[in-house]
Amino acid sequence: MIKKVIIDPVTRIEGHAKITIYLDDTGQVSDARFHVTEFRGFEKFCEGRPLWEMPGITARICGICPVSHLLASAKAGDRILAVTIPKAAAKLRRLMNLGQIIQSHALSFFHLSAPDLLLGMDSDPQKRNVFGLIAAEPELARGGIRLRQFGQEIIEQLGGRKIHPAWAVPGGVREALSQEGRTHIHNRIPEARTIVLDALGRFKSLLKNYDKEAQTFGNFPSLFMGLVTPEGLWENYDGHIRFVDSAGNIIADKLDPTHYQEFIGEAVQPDSYLKSPYYRPLGYPDQSSHCRLDSGIYRVGPLARLNICSHIGTPLADAELREFRDRGKGTVTSSFFYHYARLIEILASIERIEILLDDADLLSNRLRADAGINQLEGVGVSEAPRGTLFHHYQVDENGLIQKVNLVIATGQNNLAMNRTVAQIARHFIHGSEIPEGMLNRVEAGIRAFDPCLSCSTHAAGQMPLHIQLVGAAGNLINEVWRN
Repeated sequence: MIKKVIIDPVTRIEGHAKITIYLDDTGQVSDARFHVTEFRGFEKFCEGRPLWEMPGITARICGICPVSHLLASAKAGDRILAVTIPKAAAKLRRLMNLGQIIQSHALSFFHLSAPDLLLGMDSDPQKRNVFGLIAAEPELARGGIRLRQFGQEIIEQLGGRKIHPAWAVPGGVREALSQEGRTHIHNRIPEARTIVLDALGRFKSLLKNYDKEAQTFGNFPSLFMGLVTPEGLWENYDGHIRFVDSAGNIIADKLDPTHYQEFIGEAVQPDSYLKSPYYRPLGYPDQSSHCRLDSGIYRVGPLARLNICSHIGTPLADAELREFRDRGKGTVTSSFFYHYARLIEILASIERIEILLDDADLLSNRLRADAGINQLEGVGVSEAPRGTLFHHYQVDENGLIQKVNLVIATGQNNLAMNRTVAQIARHFIHGSEIPEGMLNRVEAGIRAFDPCLSCSTHAAGQMPLHIQLVGAAGNLINEVWRN
């Protein structure tokens, strides 16, 4: 008789999802699945809209990562206009994307995952949240708030608002950075750098307490994908695609991201609205092959970006990267270390911002290349906090959208997230009586990826956590509610 445990919804992630854990007759986990239960609609209802509106529309896909969609959309528009945007516009877009990485990573680490890491996976769920963290670790919590605020202020100084800035457009950007804005950002850098360095030290000191989690939270062979510069440096806005395997071998490099359909396939699963992209040359991983070195499962995001790059190119972040890589044999394969990678990327972003602020182009008024519709198709690619983001548009001669395809970072991690929840469940869950802390570890495995389900799906309202243990005949064996 197969029984199942349902976690619905998964808590402390952006959006709603559920996890089903299947138990066999002996109470051992036979399988586990991560389901996205909300429908995604942006690709369809953008049809018929003018190309020029797309950055402003798609920025509203999500309130956490609007800049990511804004920039990928504007880059798709650049392709359709067939223009090279001014240097100042490209550098300003980079600056905004670095601010986006900081604010989003700070939210993920300090607000969503730190309650588990600082208060403990088995701590009281009524206190294992951001408010409990504020009570127990006020300085760390305050630092996280200030760090996220720093990233949001960069976005605001450029785009006029912290959320949904309609600033990047096909051909460039609307406005330059003011001298006052430049000074304001520069003055905030020392505090931001101190906060993230303190957080890195604190996280590394905690690792000895989470050895089991580091070994079992998505620790399996896979590919890793992301953008790098032509020299192989860490990249967040431009560059080409690189794939590496779990041994650190580069298996594909210098791939043109606008030709993504040549190397990324997109599959669907009957129990989720989230697509399941895979590395096309190795094929879609079935149940028996999805953890093999030669399967098409790959991961994106901060862990992947640190695994694929040769180095970051800034002194503090490169020193942290060297220490980070000592955790693996060339490649860090445990998804638990997504947390670690986020902190390193925050530090790298702060260092890159400090360098960019000294560039005179940031104050230039040459911000936009004017052109009409010169191509009927365009792909824009950028690194969102959660991973590589693709916007693919087809338009008619008047620039009206005919078709949209969005390949979201969370979707690209979908196969890896399913593999992760199954691995954690098999290690920690034995028998039908399952402690709350064990279930929280399954959820925490998903939180390590920091999935952004609003980028993929859309729903309204708030649902409590509802866990059911159900027999094969449909009989309810156990039930737990958590608001």
